Order: sequence, then C-alpha cells, then structure tokens
Amino acid sequence: MPSGQLHVDDGQRRARLARRHAIHPGHRVSDAVSATRAMTVLHSTEPPTPYLSLHARVDEITRADVDRALYGDRSLVKQLAMRRTLFVFPRDLLPAAWGSASARVAGQEWKKIAKDAVLGGLTADGDAWLRDACAAVIERLADGDELSAKALREELPVLGGKVRIGGDTKWAADVSLAPRVLTQLGADARIVRGRNASHWRVSQPQWTSMAAWLGEVPEPLDEAAGYAELVRRWLLTFGPGTETDIVWWLGATKAAVRRALADLGAVTVSLDSGDAGWLLADDVEPEPEVEPWGALLPVLDPTLMGWKQRDFYLDPDHTPYLFDTNGNGGTTAWWNGRVVGCWVQDPDASVRVILREDVGADAVAALDREAARLTGWLDGEIVNSVYASRQMREARLP
Repeated sequence: MPSGQLHVDDGQRRARLARRHAIHPGHRVSDAVSATRAMTVLHSTEPPTPYLSLHARVDEITRADVDRALYGDRSLVKQLAMRRTLFVFPRDLLPAAWGSASARVAGQEWKKIAKDAVLGGLTADGDAWLRDACAAVIERLADGDELSAKALREELPVLGGKVRIGGDTKWAADVSLAPRVLTQLGADARIVRGRNASHWRVSQPQWTSMAAWLGEVPEPLDEAAGYAELVRRWLLTFGPGTETDIVWWLGATKAAVRRALADLGAVTVSLDSGDAGWLLADDVEPEPEVEPWGALLPVLDPTLMGWKQRDFYLDPDHTPYLFDTNGNGGTTAWWNGRVVGCWVQDPDASVRVILREDVGADAVAALDREAARLTGWLDGEIVNSVYASRQMREARLP
C-alpha cells in the first residue's frame, strides 16, 4: 500500500452496505423512491424482484405503494440499460442512462436485429426494415395509447413476420422479431413499459410512448456525462469497488470507466483483497460499525449483484450453490454483511431460511424474524423464479 493511502477493510465495506443499502433493519428508509435511490437502480429482470427488494428496505411498504411509484406518479421508471438488463430507475437518473448505457445497448441490439431480419429471410435490407418497424410502432403509440406486444403485432403488419433462427441445429425455431423491436425502442427511450396487465409476480407490460408516460422527456446527457453520473451514483452506493466491478456492473469499456473516474476526481483506496478500490473524494471517512443484523434478499437483488469481485461478502465456496451457471444470484440470507445462505417458500407459502454455515443462535433468531416478516408480507402468495439457485432447488425437494 502506498504511504498515506487510505485503507478500507472488509468490515468497513460491509458496514457501508448495511447502512447505504438500507438493508440493516435499523437503517431502512421511508419510501420506494428513497430505497431505489439508495441502490442507484433496482434489478427488474424478474417481475417480483423490485417489490421484494423494496420490502427488504422499507418498513410497512405495500404492493400498492410500489405500483403507485411505478405506474401512478411514475417517480420510478423501468428502463433497459446496463448489461442489457431491465432496471427500475429513479426518474431523474434516466437521462444519464439514455446517453450512455442504454444508448450502448440500443446500438448493439439494432445491429443484431437487422442482421437476423436478413439471415432469417424476412427482408434483404435489415436496417430499412427495422426503421420502418420502429416508425410504425412510434406512430401507433404517439397519442399515449398503452398496448401489449400482442396487440401491436396484430395491428401493425410490419411486425407480423417471423424469422428462422438456429440454422440447421436442433434448436432452430421460427420466431417473431416484434418483441425485439419493442426492446430496441425501449432501449432508445422512445417507448416504455407502462402499466402491468397482470399481477405483481407476472410481467405483461403495456407499451406506450415515453413522452406520453413522462409528460415531458428531458434531453439525454452526452455519453461521457452520462457514464460519469452513473459511476458517481454507483460509488455512493457500492464504493469502494474496483475498476473490474464498475466495468462489469456498467456493461461498459474500461476506457469509459476510466474517463468517468477521472472526470469525477475519484480517489483510490486499498482493499483487504490487495486490489485498488475507488471512492469519491468527499466520501472517504471511515465507516462506523453497525449493530448485528440479518436480512433476506430476493433473486437478483441489487446488493448481491452490485460487484463482480464478491469475496468480502460471499464465501467463494457458496457461489455454486447460490448462483446459477450464468452468474445470476438467487435468494440470499445475510448476517452482518455476509451471505450465509438463502431462503425458500414451503408449500404453505411460509418463508424458510437455509443456512450454509454455522452462524450462531443470535443470527438464527434474527433471520427467523426476517422470515416471519417476509411471510406476513407475502400473505400466502408463492413467488417463483427462473433463476432459482442450486440451493433453492435442493431445498424445495420433498
């Protein structure tokens, strides 16, 4: 460690996440927007995750409260962004994503869709076809109507064609490009996932114009400013973290991350792992300890998915049991800033904690209290997941 360089040990990192992520029972926040800001964004790949992530961070929050933020006052908005992942954003952070992470995803998606339209025999000019398809959707939704993907496909002939994917392999199939056109326009922030036509555990988005949904659409930040703002928020939530962590979370290049860190005047600190971590220059004060705490977090919770280098809160031996083979995290049980297991629901919908290590009687009692709290909030509803970890699947076996 260079002389005079600040060192942030793993204990301080765990104390920071306890407070800043609002998952310590004594540091929960008051509403859905505050909890989302605390995390920068919420993962929304699976429909229940935002609801469960917010329940973990807000006392007494209801599903109606979350719906109000998402679909009523629209202070929270779903947006495809980093790593081609769907997130829930605080409304004011959208312009940063639109000019950077979302724009990067949109550019990548455009090339793939246009190429597949040609390879699949739908058209000889993929770019022209995609321009026409996008224009038709934008025109149809311009007045603020909210329509499902199925309704749009039925109304707009340009969305009706199918392409063959998979070539001559056993995975070959004829698929519609319509959902990908909507994804493209969503990444471009031209349209947005509006109200959900189903219940909170199933996603059936009604697509609508972003301008109609927000009322007034701010201008995107330029790429450099957008990345700088996303990295600034990340450092406030997850710092200190390594360059590898930020590149992975942001889904960007090292060059983009290094420019953002330089633009922010971020400073390096040393970590217990031996890596260099990054913090904002005005956010380097030592983190006080917190009282012992337990928490139960859902599949793909933003705390679990905030870093690529996870050893300071996750025993590497636990990874094969708590993550799937693609790196998607399942449910997790936390004790004092470390992942110590997962949770599942039994057939009667009660939440049961599965521990992977001996954590002592106090921890078991704290986690049982969190299980009872979550069981009460779910009120008999079962939450399923396509990202169930090995430990979750094994725990559900008879």
